Amino acid sequence: MNNSNKSPYAEVIKLQKGFAKKVIARDNFDNNVEFVCGVDVSYRNKTAYCSAVIVNRENYEIIETVSSKSEIKSPYIPGLFILRESAPILQTLRLLTRPLQLLLVDGHGVLHPRRCGLACYIGISINIPTIGVAKSLLCGSIQSDSFVSHKGGILGYALKSNENSKKMVYVSVGHMVSLSTSIELVKSITKTNQYIPEPLRVADKLSKEQSC
Repeated sequence: MNNSNKSPYAEVIKLQKGFAKKVIARDNFDNNVEFVCGVDVSYRNKTAYCSAVIVNRENYEIIETVSSKSEIKSPYIPGLFILRESAPILQTLRLLTRPLQLLLVDGHGVLHPRRCGLACYIGISINIPTIGVAKSLLCGSIQSDSFVSHKGGILGYALKSNENSKKMVYVSVGHMVSLSTSIELVKSITKTNQYIPEPLRVADKLSKEQSC
C-alpha cells in the first residue's frame, strides 16, 4: 500500500482520538477548590516561554509562580496545539512546589473537532482537574444562551466580562470537571470587568515579559 498521501500528523490525530475517550466530563474532585493554577506560553524567535501561576480563588493573591523556556519543536497548526505547547507546559508545571488543585489551560478542552484539545491532553497526562479557556473559537457555533454547540453536542461556553463586551473566552471541559462547574469556577476566578480568569491573565503577562 502506498502511504505517500498519509498525513504527517496521523499519529498525533490518532493519539487525540484515543485521549478523547479517556476524558472524564463530570466532577471528579473535591469542589472546595481554594487555589487555581493557570498556565500560558508566549513565543519569540525559536523559543517558547511558559509561565504557571497559582492564585487564591477567594482574594486573587498570587501564591506561586514558575517559568521556563524551551526550544519550539513544532509550527502552529490549528487543532494540533499539543505538538507546540504540551512539552513547555508539562516542563513548567513540574517546577511547582505546591500541589495542583485545579488547572486552567490557555487552549481548548473538548471544544475541539476531535474532542481533545490541549487542556484535555494536559489534564489526562498529569491526572489533574483541568479546564480549557481559549481566546478564539476553533469549531462550533455560539448559541443565544452563550453555549457553544458542535455537531449536535454542547461542548463549551462563551464567557464575556459583561453583556456589551465583544471580547470573550471559550470555556470547555478539560478533564475531571463538568461543563457547568467549569463555567462556575472560571467566573469565580475572573475579576470584575475582566474576561480572562486571573491565573491565566497573570501567566500570560509573565510569559510575555520573559519573551521580551
